[in-house]
Amino acid sequence: MDDRQTRLNEVARIAVDLESKTGCPAQLLIAQWALESKWGAKPAGNANFFGVKKSDRHEKCCTVSTREVVNGKSVVQDLDFADYDSLDDSCRDYAWLITEGAPYHQAWEQYQKDRNLHALIEAVAGKYATDPQYAFLVATIAGQSNVTQAIAAARQEVPNATA
Repeated sequence: MDDRQTRLNEVARIAVDLESKTGCPAQLLIAQWALESKWGAKPAGNANFFGVKKSDRHEKCCTVSTREVVNGKSVVQDLDFADYDSLDDSCRDYAWLITEGAPYHQAWEQYQKDRNLHALIEAVAGKYATDPQYAFLVATIAGQSNVTQAIAAARQEVPNATA
């Protein structure tokens, strides 16, 4: 098994566990993890696998040069990102952000009603990222067979995981 598949399997176990605890869809968590960290190979700062910018709830941070889309143009900016102690901590904070964070409250409430993953991806992407292709990229990754297979395998391993 290659390193990328090993990382995917690890994050799938965490994602399935968090889905059972928070409701945050494992497919969404994994897709954003894959996109933001190049499948877990390149976190922003210390164990920040979701490109989460620093906010008041974060004790540790670092400054990272990152590519953003500003006024339709791709530019490099130095921005402050949260630092985490582990992949688990990064995933847990991401799940909290999606399910409890103010920017995503309306999208999360709608998802609770209709369970429409693609509508949630669209709503989250509009606030989460500056790239106009972000929702398409997340949805594409979320639907990949390697992602759905890793989730299915993790559901068999994780106690109390929901289908």
